[in-house]
Amino acid sequence: MRILVTNDDGIFSPGLWALADAAGRFGEVFVVAPEAEQSATGHAITIAHPVRAYPHPSPLPGPHFPAYRVRGTPADCVALGLHLFGPIDLVLSGVNLGSNLGHEIWHSGTVAAAKQGRLFGLSAAAFSVPLNGSTPDFELLKPWLVRTLETLLRLEQPFLVNVNLPQQPKGFLWTRQSVRAYEGVVVPGEDPMGRPLYWFAARPLKEAEEGTDRWAVEQGFIAATPLRLDLTDEGRLQPALAHD
Repeated sequence: MRILVTNDDGIFSPGLWALADAAGRFGEVFVVAPEAEQSATGHAITIAHPVRAYPHPSPLPGPHFPAYRVRGTPADCVALGLHLFGPIDLVLSGVNLGSNLGHEIWHSGTVAAAKQGRLFGLSAAAFSVPLNGSTPDFELLKPWLVRTLETLLRLEQPFLVNVNLPQQPKGFLWTRQSVRAYEGVVVPGEDPMGRPLYWFAARPLKEAEEGTDRWAVEQGFIAATPLRLDLTDEGRLQPALAHD
């Protein structure tokens, strides 16, 4: 199996190399990741200027993973990785430093990289871990990454799955996306020169429902949520066609 690994935190993120290391047990691994953080870029692609890529040394001992750092978005990295290293069988994105639960998948560069792989007809998965004020212990998480990959690779292919791991997992659950109402929060401040600046955030208005990705992670379980590219609301489409 030929596996492309990418992320949105950038080529220097420890989560990227932990995922690459875990993936190396299943096949030949290639790494193509942004040279700088691209969090919350969603599925942006670069069209206004050329994308540059530079060979990057693998920091891992043992087998060498060919790697490039890219001046571009996570979706750029997948498209370029398929061009440089194709053919590829599986695209993996992460491990993101921060969760991608519920509504967060809409703007996640991590999930977008996996979606880009699925758009090319490949199986793909995104991996994330909440920070909770501390850096994740990726040595502790690596066995869980391997177990999760074993589970995913037993699925009928192709697939697109969003995976969120708590920092100390106690098991694995298949979940649905948490869809909750959120209150948008704008936090004003100022820079050292006294100029105004703003932080954008959101906080949930109700607790996560049982069986959702957010609920599973809160209970200490790995949450694996199957996704699809077709966002059509079939429930609204059929009545609309009936009245057309």
